[in-house]
Amino acid sequence: MKVEVITIGDEILIGQIVDTNAAWLGRELTRCGFEIAAITSVGDCQDDIIRAIDHAFERADILLLTGGVGPTNDDITKHTLCRYFHTALEFNDEVLQNIELLFLNRNIPLNQLTRQQAYIPENCRVIQNRVGTAPILWFDKDGKVLVSMPGVPFEMRTAMGKDIIPLLQERFQANEYLQRSYLATGITESALATRLAEFENKLPPGFSLAYLPSFGYIRLRLSAWGEDRKPEMKQLGRKLKQLLGDHFAGKGEKMPEELLGEKLRKKQLTVATAESCTGGYIAHRITVVPGASDYYEGSIVSYDNRIKEELLDVDPGTIDVHGVVSREVVEQMAINITGKLKTECGIAVSGIMGPDGGTKSKPVGTVWIATYCDGRILSREYNVGRSREENIERTANLAILQLLKMLSRK
Repeated sequence: MKVEVITIGDEILIGQIVDTNAAWLGRELTRCGFEIAAITSVGDCQDDIIRAIDHAFERADILLLTGGVGPTNDDITKHTLCRYFHTALEFNDEVLQNIELLFLNRNIPLNQLTRQQAYIPENCRVIQNRVGTAPILWFDKDGKVLVSMPGVPFEMRTAMGKDIIPLLQERFQANEYLQRSYLATGITESALATRLAEFENKLPPGFSLAYLPSFGYIRLRLSAWGEDRKPEMKQLGRKLKQLLGDHFAGKGEKMPEELLGEKLRKKQLTVATAESCTGGYIAHRITVVPGASDYYEGSIVSYDNRIKEELLDVDPGTIDVHGVVSREVVEQMAINITGKLKTECGIAVSGIMGPDGGTKSKPVGTVWIATYCDGRILSREYNVGRSREENIERTANLAILQLLKMLSRK
């Protein structure tokens, strides 16, 4: 069944908030076997909302609205739905009781504006909000469904998980969505597409391959609808992995730092980081993963050359001869951090993040990354770009993936 998501609020259109609801709904509904036909954002204008609903009903069986159902004057969704479905608001005692219980549990006095949340359109089905005051409104129209929910992410997700998705699964026949994801690194999107062109051309009907580029890697999504396609999915997945060759970095939806953590834990190895240009961001990425203390020991952020020399024992003569952004310096950093923090593995980076500091021989974006493990060292030069923020992100991903690939080789 096809679903359209409509998110409502001027704050979304002007960029005051990021629309995380649409992303979550798309991911969760697809996982549950519903196909997303479109995602639309509209402002707090009745005419615009009504036009969006009309268009959505032309292409989808289920409409999910979020936002605009609060107690303030700019929350107009309920009034708009009354206009659309030719009905009026009526007071609902059960909704009021739900609100009163919520306020009682929070020890907050109930004001008149919140009490007005108990007014709902006459001809809709009411689903009580388990964690908030705005009820969920369910409308039926010519065999199709419109559900209006709060825009507060926690309230929306609770309603979807506890009530709406189960009801939709009872009402509509869902089709299983199959997907496999593969992480590729060390290759551009266009070069990867060229390598996989024949594979894509020979995909069976109903299968698709999507390219999802990120900073320093590309995630490939192989997908199809229907439980009966599982054998084909497995066979195609094996073929795709073979075609990626040395560019294959991992399988699944996990981030590079999660994959690295799993590899280190499996091999019973520990790692430390020596960071210059990334300023501790690699350490942050690694330690965001729950349980990172099993394999991560710590970091020395050697932003200044003095720190490289005094804490990481980098030879000042090496810096004078080769420059701080060089193979020789990062190799010393990677090896010495393992000795300082007593780990088997080390990651070291040094580069020019910009926007200033570049030279003709080493322009902005030049980065050297060294990864070391049990006597083996791998050093590579990259050019990560011109934007400072993106350069830091890309360098961290490349460093993590470089060690991951190093540990994956037999």
